[in-house]
Amino acid sequence: MKKFSAYEIALSALSSAIATIFLTVGIYSEILLFTGYLFACVALMLPLAKQSWAGYALAYLSTCLLTLIFGSFRFWELLPFIMFFGLHPLVNELQLKTKINRWLACFLKALWFDGTVYLAWKVVFAITTSIPFIDTYILPIIFVGGTLFFVLYDYLAYRWRDLVNALVKRVGKK
Repeated sequence: MKKFSAYEIALSALSSAIATIFLTVGIYSEILLFTGYLFACVALMLPLAKQSWAGYALAYLSTCLLTLIFGSFRFWELLPFIMFFGLHPLVNELQLKTKINRWLACFLKALWFDGTVYLAWKVVFAITTSIPFIDTYILPIIFVGGTLFFVLYDYLAYRWRDLVNALVKRVGKK
């Protein structure tokens, strides 16, 4: 079993702290909720830059728990992060490590994203939405719009991953 270095522990703790701050601000501001998901996702890439799988898992779990506590247990607003955005960096790392076909992986991840969006819509918005067009055509809207959005998001996630890896490598040398 691999021993954790102090650097990996600090990286995981920093990752969790930054992600928790972004998610908590997003939950309380509502307008910044999606931005909080994105920045928290990028923050969780820190331990993965050192291939610290356990560090990532602990950062992810502590981020979810701390955000629930600091966010007044507003679980429904954290649901997309728990189901998708928080796990996406890990899935991307595993995809690169196992060398899965990128088109197949993109298709499967897009289905996962669309399913998350649909569940979030059912849990949160279906109760409050009274727009007949959206209620009738929600599945095509999610599968077309969600998939197009996901492809862009996945592309950007890989770019962010490269930036985070370069930053961690640079800081680790000093």
